[in-house]
Amino acid sequence: MADSTQATRFHIEKVASSIGDFCRRMYWRASVHDASKFTPVEKGPLDALKAIIEADGPAPHGTDEARRRTAMLSEMLVHHYANNDHHIEHYGDEGIAGMSLLSLTEMFCDWRAANLDRDAGEPMNLSYEKYKIEPSLAQILRNTAAELGWAVK
Repeated sequence: MADSTQATRFHIEKVASSIGDFCRRMYWRASVHDASKFTPVEKGPLDALKAIIEADGPAPHGTDEARRRTAMLSEMLVHHYANNDHHIEHYGDEGIAGMSLLSLTEMFCDWRAANLDRDAGEPMNLSYEKYKIEPSLAQILRNTAAELGWAVK
């Protein structure tokens, strides 16, 4: 009688190896995440913004003050997006469709970290209509956040 045990174990080992490859790539991405923020073109404006936040407090999202502060970073953001493929803006007109699963995963984790930095205790906001994320992908992101125990809105 035929026995599939060896073939199944071999398949499981190949899947484990592939997952390991993916995880090694993600760990590398984590180690260099946002390294461009240490370059002068990015660090200067970020330091200036931090000084404003320390002096005046954070600006609520969507306010004129928040828009003014974001505008201070316009040149910095051009450089940042050009040098960091985990941002949808990196891909121009192609948008999110230009991303790999690695860059998408890093972006998803970056959104979580930004949420934790900004809104401690608030659910992660996954309603990014400006990025024109297809409903099925948006649902996958929500499902993943739920599986990880990350609250979302």
